[in-house]
Amino acid sequence: MNVVLKKGKIKEALNLMQTYYNGYTFSHSVDESVYNPTLAIYFLEQFEKSCTYPREMLDTNLAVDDAKLEYIAQVPRGRDLLMSLMEKDQQVVASSISKRFGIKDMLTDKSRDNTFLVSFLYYFGVLTIAGDTEDMEVILKVPNLVMLGLYVERIQKMLLPEPDDRDDGRDAAKLVYQKGDMAPLCRFMEERYFKVFHNRDYRWANELTLKTAFLTLLYNDIIYIMDSEKEIDRRYADLTMIIRPDKRYGKVFDVLIEFKFVKLKDVGISAEQARELSEDELRQISEIVKQMEDGEKQVQEYGEKLEQRHGNLRLQKFVVVALGFERVCFSKLSLKRS
Repeated sequence: MNVVLKKGKIKEALNLMQTYYNGYTFSHSVDESVYNPTLAIYFLEQFEKSCTYPREMLDTNLAVDDAKLEYIAQVPRGRDLLMSLMEKDQQVVASSISKRFGIKDMLTDKSRDNTFLVSFLYYFGVLTIAGDTEDMEVILKVPNLVMLGLYVERIQKMLLPEPDDRDDGRDAAKLVYQKGDMAPLCRFMEERYFKVFHNRDYRWANELTLKTAFLTLLYNDIIYIMDSEKEIDRRYADLTMIIRPDKRYGKVFDVLIEFKFVKLKDVGISAEQARELSEDELRQISEIVKQMEDGEKQVQEYGEKLEQRHGNLRLQKFVVVALGFERVCFSKLSLKRS
């Protein structure tokens, strides 16, 4: 069947491919990035047959990439590397990339060092070159949304090893974009997810750490283009979930979340004291009030920019403030301020 496509439809398809499949760089001497060819062909074959986009943007032939991340998660320091990638805007710095390694390296102590781990992820296509630091070390990043989805899924399994916990967490996350209800997800974080972090040293925890926890449950690239609005003066800790152009017929919401993290020492209370606070007492803490007000201003301004850019959003806007890894509260904003 011959179908004449409008220019707008062609541009939309190309933009979607760029968002999900572009981003690979394998040389320090070039500025342009390239697409994953297997995924690009997978997308175009579907588009040619039916003029529709694939429901799942990841070709099952590349789902084996998750096995590489599973291997890294089982190597000493590997779990910390995967978490660090998410907590540092999906980037990692290494002194160099190994020029060669093999099975022998994987079975020796060499597999424990950062250079090996980063090189492994680079050579298997789940990290790519993003440039150099001022100290001439290599910056590597997660290439695109398809690869980000694999990281998110692996980290979710790391942090929530029990299937029942993952199912309950995802069910709570669905209520955010299906009903605009953040409360069940915040309760899940407090009662179950935050327990994972109690044994971790979170002296350096911040909004990105909090965002990572929420992202592992909210991530859904079947419905959404996740977290890809950096070009609109956005702050790195915001989480945007914009409905894919081919999914706008549904009744789900677009979502924008601003995360704030308040350290226990900044409030002057212990973890035990934080857990004993009532909801009202939590919301009356001066630093919580300040962070909530700052977040509301930021999410309102950024939400307006998103509206101007897209024009047809069903946007739900939230500010989420955590007190350590003990308590979490949120605010839901209306579309326009009165």
